[in-house]
Formats: sequence, C-alpha cells, structure tokens
Amino acid sequence: MMRDYENKYLALNYSHIIGLDEAGRGPMAGELVVAGVILPNDYQNEAINDSKKLTAKKRDLLFDEIIANAVAYHIEIVSVADVDNQNVYQASKIGMEKCVSKIIREDTFALSDAMPLDGIDHEAIIKGDAKSISIAAASILAKVTRDRLMEGHAVTYPQYGFEKHKGYVTKAHKEALATYGCTPIHRISFKPVQDILNKK
Repeated sequence: MMRDYENKYLALNYSHIIGLDEAGRGPMAGELVVAGVILPNDYQNEAINDSKKLTAKKRDLLFDEIIANAVAYHIEIVSVADVDNQNVYQASKIGMEKCVSKIIREDTFALSDAMPLDGIDHEAIIKGDAKSISIAAASILAKVTRDRLMEGHAVTYPQYGFEKHKGYVTKAHKEALATYGCTPIHRISFKPVQDILNKK
C-alpha cells in the first residue's frame, strides 16, 4: 500500500520517483527543513511511515537506513530569515524545488506532501507521508535533521526548552518567550513572537 503511488507512476514509464516532505512549518522558532529522496524502485520497508507516528529512536534508526539505501537524497535547511521573508508556505515550496534540482534524474516523477510544485511532473498528495513510502522517507530525513538542529539550539539557549518542544507553540515555550524575550532563531513573522516584540 505504501508503494501504490510509486508503482502507479513507474507503470507510466517514469524511471525514478522523488518523495518530498518538510519538517518545521508550524514552530515559531528554528529552521525549516525540507528533504527529497529517491528510493530504489523495488525497495520495501514496512517500518517506514509518517515520521510523526514513530518514536525518536525509531526515526533515528530509519534515518540511517534510508540514507544507506537511497539512490539519492538531499536535505535543504531553510534559514529563519528565509522563512520570515518568504513566508513558511513559499519557503517549503522553494525548498522542495531545490531538493528536486539537486537529485533529479532522467524520467523523474515527484510525490510531494500536499505541495504543488513548478517545473516537474508531480502529484501533491494530502497526508502523503502516511500514503507513500518515498514521502514518508523524506519526512523522516527532514524531521530527524530538524530535531537535531533544535537540540543544538537548546544548548545555546538552555532556558527555552527547545530540546522538548522543538520550537513549537507550546505553553512552556510561550512562557519562556514572555520571560526571556526573542532569540535570533525565533521567527518574527509568527504571531506569538510578534506579540512579544510589540510589547517591548
């Protein structure tokens, strides 16, 4: 079932399928991470699923497994400044298109997690990370990479608890923001951050 979309387009004579997904559209702090991955056309792994449904330990193991088996992959880290300047939707789209440009092969079809793309034959699949092994694999690469970035930020800014909430808009994060103010990794285009800035 997780290969249905891949098999559909391989049967239409595409040679490679790129799966694309992002992590970090919702948080008010930290980078946006986008990943693209081409898996072998016969690759099966029942453990690969929507990254949000997996434990951190399982995601870490699958991250290594996906990289070891991928025909090609690319992870694009989008800066906080670019998220603010482009808006998070546009930044996700540009990030996916950059991933495609880095790993595209001849006769390639892209499967994205609900993101319409320019310049490549593709299908944007709603909840694609739960329906396509390629998108799910990309979601794992993006999520693990972003979580590791946020754990690094937690060392730099220990009072914010980034290692726990990963920059998402939680009660604890909003309280830390109100107490300590904004860091350079807070997204100033996001309303909770704007609210704090406007109080200053």
